[in-house]
Amino acid sequence: MQNQVVLREFQERDTDALADIIRITWGYDKFGSHETACKLARAYLDLCLTNQTYTQVALVDDVPVGIIMAKNISQHKCPAHISMRQKQSMQDLCATKEGQDAAAFYKTISEIDETLLKQCDKTYQGEVAFFVVNAEYRGLGIGGKLFDAVLSYMKQEEIHDFYLFTDTSCNFSFYEYKGMKRQQRIKHQFTVQGKSLEFDFFLYDYHW
Repeated sequence: MQNQVVLREFQERDTDALADIIRITWGYDKFGSHETACKLARAYLDLCLTNQTYTQVALVDDVPVGIIMAKNISQHKCPAHISMRQKQSMQDLCATKEGQDAAAFYKTISEIDETLLKQCDKTYQGEVAFFVVNAEYRGLGIGGKLFDAVLSYMKQEEIHDFYLFTDTSCNFSFYEYKGMKRQQRIKHQFTVQGKSLEFDFFLYDYHW
């Protein structure tokens, strides 16, 4: 493997590879069947794609290994075809009771995120809407390249204040290393497939 890293915009053909990275990174198989895990990962990717104005996918030897999405809040408008795609993937997920339970889990997280933002009581111009890198390719500087690409985008768009949501299932210290500051925190406990899971949820922001 040559480990040549290239960044470009998201393309439809990236979907399966990126959904699989999401499934593995966040352990979606804990929700039940592998089929449900795959549907949840696809639905979450599609949901994130409705909430962005900028994407960069990291490729190593032409294989998608990470993605970052950013949003210029004042310019955001979800294209109809992306919205339809997201609704379809959510319908596919919710076709079973197992899928409905998984969707409810993420609905709760969305509500927590909304609370974090309200507690912050601040108006932002932008958001890092999504960010993931395949764990097998960490150490190649891919996360740094993707984050720096978003910083360049924010500066190009003259977005001086932006934020992101993260939690203890992620390497949130990366954001501190990159100069972001933690503004809010909420602790929450879930029960998934009879198992108790506890997370801390954070809002980080960046000003330049």
